[in-house]
Amino acid sequence: MANFNIDFKNNNTYDAIVIGSGMSGGWAAKELTEKGLKTLVLERGRDVKHVQDYPTTFLKPWESKHRGQLPLEVAKENPIIGKCYAFSEDTAHFFSKDNEQPYVQKKPFDWIKGYQVGGKSLLWARQVQRWSDFDFEGPARDSYAVDWPIRYKDLAPWYSYVEKFAGVSGNKDGLPELPDGEFLPPYEMTIVEKYFKDQVKKNYNDRHVIIARCAHLSEQREIHKQQGRMQCQNRTMCERGCPYGGYFSSNSSTIPWAQKTGNLTLQPHSVVDSVIYDDKKEKATGVRVINSQTGEASEYFAKIIFVNASAANTNLILLNSKSARFPQGLGNDNGLMGKYFAFHNYRATVRAEYDGYLDFTTDGRRPTSGYIPRFRNLHKQETDFLRGYAAGFGANRGVSNSREGFGTDLKNNLLNLKYGPWQVGSHMMGETIPKETNHVKLSATEKDPFGMPKLEFSIDYDENDEKMIADYFEQITDMFESAGFKNIVTHDSKQAPGLDIHEMGGVRMGKDPKTSLLNKWNQLHACKNVFVTDGACMTSTSTQNPSLTYMALTARAVNYAVEELKKENLS
Repeated sequence: MANFNIDFKNNNTYDAIVIGSGMSGGWAAKELTEKGLKTLVLERGRDVKHVQDYPTTFLKPWESKHRGQLPLEVAKENPIIGKCYAFSEDTAHFFSKDNEQPYVQKKPFDWIKGYQVGGKSLLWARQVQRWSDFDFEGPARDSYAVDWPIRYKDLAPWYSYVEKFAGVSGNKDGLPELPDGEFLPPYEMTIVEKYFKDQVKKNYNDRHVIIARCAHLSEQREIHKQQGRMQCQNRTMCERGCPYGGYFSSNSSTIPWAQKTGNLTLQPHSVVDSVIYDDKKEKATGVRVINSQTGEASEYFAKIIFVNASAANTNLILLNSKSARFPQGLGNDNGLMGKYFAFHNYRATVRAEYDGYLDFTTDGRRPTSGYIPRFRNLHKQETDFLRGYAAGFGANRGVSNSREGFGTDLKNNLLNLKYGPWQVGSHMMGETIPKETNHVKLSATEKDPFGMPKLEFSIDYDENDEKMIADYFEQITDMFESAGFKNIVTHDSKQAPGLDIHEMGGVRMGKDPKTSLLNKWNQLHACKNVFVTDGACMTSTSTQNPSLTYMALTARAVNYAVEELKKENLS
């Protein structure tokens, strides 16, 4: 029996374990395996292989059983996930359904999850704007939350590193609030987007309209050929999975790259219960796993562990990793784990019409849109709210026809398509302030289907968010009016937090173990061989989409971890 146990442990022992195969987990897998480490990636969902597991990717609209609409019973069974813009008949197989992982909403929170190999990297909006020092210095400037332990210069080379591999289209705009990157050719703006850009430049000396940077191959480079990826076809059916690899996902890029090294073991259907901490060795030694299909429990062991389960689940796993040394969760000496959870505010939109350029139309599709970088509270505090917001901007022309009449008249009306005025629109992407009162924690009484404590969300907007929305309405309306746009309509969706799908924090980085969980290398202050590089590590939220920053932080942290292993500082 003793030999059996030794064999079992040897067979389940790796150099590194990565929990999660999504955006950051895929990068951890790529970097660790490239550096020669035998790496086990644990994914709680099913396997999804690039191309062969995208069943709807080539379906025509009339080939979908329900023409893309969800059956009523599916909609009724999924009131939370059903709110997500991307959840449809064509993509439902990539979303975790509401009953698969129930959670407690002390306050309304729409938790959008994608459990499969690749995670939500199959579903993301692919917007990849770099953060700047205006973002990393935010907490230090207004003393709200805690100071980041890094600045832009620490991450800049890693942004470049991941951009070259992933493929990012964009224009070098020369804006300090939105640093330039290693760009492929930018997508073109429509005639009215260019017009609005010129009007903003003429009327405001501190505001800019640019084409947004996105993780699409507007041009195929050699590194993308090596990945087997092709130029984006502009189909804009990305959430079905792209057989061309036109946009970056773990499935098309980092996971197959890691597999080619021969050092990757990918194990789906593996729900990680907790990280194992050895009190005598004073380090983490492995993870406890539940097979989601059989319910069988097992353990796996490694020298270093990267926790990349997505922000909320990373909090859950670490809080559930209790030991004599860490009775409140792994590394949670200060009791702050799960607190200072934050998100992005996407409640506000503005739309309008423009009756100029009626001799121009739009043609074809484009995987990105215009973008208005943050312009509030950059160089000084100029408003009565903290931080700021960015905004999306787009302009296109739609066609319509009359459905009046009968017989021949009706046919003629239906066939007589007419272009209307230009439709312009903007949506706000606001930074929310991490607060101790906004938190997640383990339920003391309720368990999920795998016997793990349910996660409790207690997160809400505050006065700062409401003031930011009011300012966004005022400023965008003013910018639209200055450009001659008409019929301006503002709208507040009042949606609950969560639909932004940008949850961040709970295991934040910082300089001081008394006020943070992770150091500047994304390493738990109190357990040096455990690293967190997904959204849970974020100290503040900025206004930009966060995925590119997760990728850069992950590549940087892996490089550090492997160097520390070589020095035997983590053994």
